[in-house]
Amino acid sequence: MEQYLSTAIDSLLEQTWENIEIIVIDDGSTDNTSAMMEAYNSNEKVNYIRTENRGQPKAKNLGVKEAKGDFIGFCDADDFWSIDKLEKQMPLFANEKVGIVYSEVSYVDENGNHYDKAVPYERHIGKVTEQLLLKNFVPFGTSVIRKECVEQDGAFDEQFKMGIDWDLWLRYSLNWEFSYCPDKTYIYREWPGQMSKNYKGRYDFAFKILAHFLNKYNHNIPKKSIKLAWSDMYISRGMAYAKAEGLFIYPLKDLLKGLSMNIFDYDGWVALARLLVRRS
Repeated sequence: MEQYLSTAIDSLLEQTWENIEIIVIDDGSTDNTSAMMEAYNSNEKVNYIRTENRGQPKAKNLGVKEAKGDFIGFCDADDFWSIDKLEKQMPLFANEKVGIVYSEVSYVDENGNHYDKAVPYERHIGKVTEQLLLKNFVPFGTSVIRKECVEQDGAFDEQFKMGIDWDLWLRYSLNWEFSYCPDKTYIYREWPGQMSKNYKGRYDFAFKILAHFLNKYNHNIPKKSIKLAWSDMYISRGMAYAKAEGLFIYPLKDLLKGLSMNIFDYDGWVALARLLVRRS
């Protein structure tokens, strides 16, 4: 990430909220990241930690462990923050029940050209477990969390290689409230080859995360919500595979399974109709 990393770090250093420490976890990079980081050697706010490649969950957990502050924010190396991100989000922690504050996202391409997208999911605040079961509506990089959340409910689960933020939000939602800032405080970079484009991996781990969470905490969740969560999971996967690969049988099975759990899912019926029309 050497080509983007300085943009990310500088966006943190330039925050209008000055009480900040920056922890850079280098998860075994093979480019010139370590040489580039020498430019920050004299900056007391920047703590650069280089390790062997151990994967995303371990890298994030190391950063969380090293954090000295009472609040923790996240920024992937190819993204960056708006200059007033913390100034806008931190006041929402005045409510002691709030453990997570998240915001909106804007986008840049690999060359830094800005553009916006329609918000894909409805945003929610307060106690949000049942809503989170259906959609991970929290854009990960926008989030700031209380360190108490980690101390009470754990950090990232290292058995999952993708979707680790969804697992984190589901667990935190049981004991904490979520708050939302409508401003676009996080700039997400879209470029060829990034991990988020691996939709097969995302759904593989999404199924595992949902099963793991429900097996452990199903006594806290209404049975109807559990059924709706599984329905949405199958329908969403069916739609994704149909759109990305033009398949028929595999998406059909998912859509029918999902609709059998929730016959009132409008998107599922629309997807099924499109699938059948395309096949005919």
